[in-house]
Amino acid sequence: MERSIYTLVRGEDWRAAERAGEYRGSADDRRDGFLHFSTAAQLRASAAKHRRGEPDLVLVEADAGRLGAALRWEPASGGSRPGLFPHLHGPLPLSAVLSFTRLPMREDGTHDFPEGIP
Repeated sequence: MERSIYTLVRGEDWRAAERAGEYRGSADDRRDGFLHFSTAAQLRASAAKHRRGEPDLVLVEADAGRLGAALRWEPASGGSRPGLFPHLHGPLPLSAVLSFTRLPMREDGTHDFPEGIP
């Protein structure tokens, strides 16, 4: 499986995670019972579907190998998208974070991603 997995975090939530030493997820994550992640190949479509038009987003890259059994590869809710998605059933410890980058938003509501994200 993938070494790096990604999640999009609202800036305010990321700042709280930095203070707490872990990211506990968005309201959607808490409702669903896990933190939603994507692979690099899944990320742009997930961002367009779930975060379009949201300013102040942070792209968080985590090392899948550091997450242990709490990380599960599962189908999207309701089978709406093909493939398996990384879901973290527990908080994301900041020790597993490889990088975090603010994502600028374009006029059309999409976001600019760093090089290396297909």
